[in-house]
Amino acid sequence: MVSIVKRKTYTSSQVKERYNSKVYGRIAVRLPKELVDEFKIECVKREISQAGVIKEAIEKFLGK
Repeated sequence: MVSIVKRKTYTSSQVKERYNSKVYGRIAVRLPKELVDEFKIECVKREISQAGVIKEAIEKFLGK
């Protein structure tokens, strides 16, 4: 029996990155390390994603 070796390609990652760049925007923010650590811990406790919290806060701010 002949073994077929699959070579590693990066096409899938490139396609995903192109899609994400087209559909999503990024917001970068610098906060005190202690605040970020506390935020991450609280997100884990509440079982909610960090992005979900930020998205919800932005929607509330915009009145949506």
